[in-house]
Amino acid sequence: MYDVIVVGARCAGAPTALLLARAGHRVLLLDKSAYGSDTLSTHLVHQPGIAALARWGVLDHVRASGCPPLERTVYEIADVHIDGRAGGVAGQRAKFAPRRRVLDALLVDAAVEAGAEFRDRCRVTGLRWDATGRVVGIEGRHGGRSFTEDARLVVGADGMRSTVARLVGAPYRVRDPLMTCAYHTYWPDVPADGVELYERPGGWVAAVRTNDDATIVQAYFPQSRFAEVRTDARRAYEEQIRATAPALYERLRGREPAERLHGSGDQQNFFRQATGPGWVLAGDAGHHKDSITARGISDAFRQAESLVTEVGGALGGDPARLDAALARFAEDRDATLTPGYQATLGVARLAPAHEQRLALLRAVQSDPELVATYLDTVAGIVPPDALYTPKLLALL
Repeated sequence: MYDVIVVGARCAGAPTALLLARAGHRVLLLDKSAYGSDTLSTHLVHQPGIAALARWGVLDHVRASGCPPLERTVYEIADVHIDGRAGGVAGQRAKFAPRRRVLDALLVDAAVEAGAEFRDRCRVTGLRWDATGRVVGIEGRHGGRSFTEDARLVVGADGMRSTVARLVGAPYRVRDPLMTCAYHTYWPDVPADGVELYERPGGWVAAVRTNDDATIVQAYFPQSRFAEVRTDARRAYEEQIRATAPALYERLRGREPAERLHGSGDQQNFFRQATGPGWVLAGDAGHHKDSITARGISDAFRQAESLVTEVGGALGGDPARLDAALARFAEDRDATLTPGYQATLGVARLAPAHEQRLALLRAVQSDPELVATYLDTVAGIVPPDALYTPKLLALL
């Protein structure tokens, strides 16, 4: 019998398994995909997530993979040009944007080194329940054979379309409409200066350096345009870059990307019920939002640490104690992630900027200290009201 079975071995599941195993628990980590496989993702990890990687001893491996640090952020909207560095957190001022086939593999490696058992290409087909209605294990298929395993806790960290969430019938507590569709690909040897962000009404473009001397360039459209965009995605993608970030478009002109165009029109926005007897949802399984603010990876890391902090001492066999720990995790998740969720919905509307917001950004761009604080709010290091210092108010 395992203490914990973690379903999903990516940015929520692998760190959860890593931290639980380091705490001395017996952990089984499963994933339906092959080890080291890629997945659709924005890649960008904000400074709170980088600080977590440093705490776990994984950041040096990210650096060694050839993924460059991203210390500078450039953001352009209307006549505003913000250019600077975040203040950072825990000594981490740079962001990184590793390919997911790199990052996820490094996290799994760390979990296995800590003592977790890992099975890839392993599909969960059902859950095991006791007579009281408590989840006590899983059913699945691995290597062409059916199997069952028991555990005190089953963690569903299996993404936005979570099998565990479906099997437990986890209801949505908050759900908002789809807001954007997004497309990206990788451009070799195209220079990008740190993180580049460009916004206009109806458009958002980001360019970020990643592994293999490549730059991932992402283009966002209103969800209302998805049916139109998908009919000729490459043309629409390039036109959105040209209209939203013309200088970046000139850097791409005449070049060919290293991969096909990747895209999604299913960027859901929700909070699901986080826990129930013997189960909990982590990462995108319990909470998902539009990728436009690139908060997903950092938020998944935070959930992993919060979950392990709460349940680490409650896996000794007392179900009531474990359930109380899970309830604390759920409360913390909702309290800490709701502000970022609401901010993301605001950005994802791709609406024209209000003059009041533009006036604020014009004031921010004039002062490096205000730029650093503003970029800290973007990264989720400090709340938005931290920007309203006497210095800013004097400039408005």
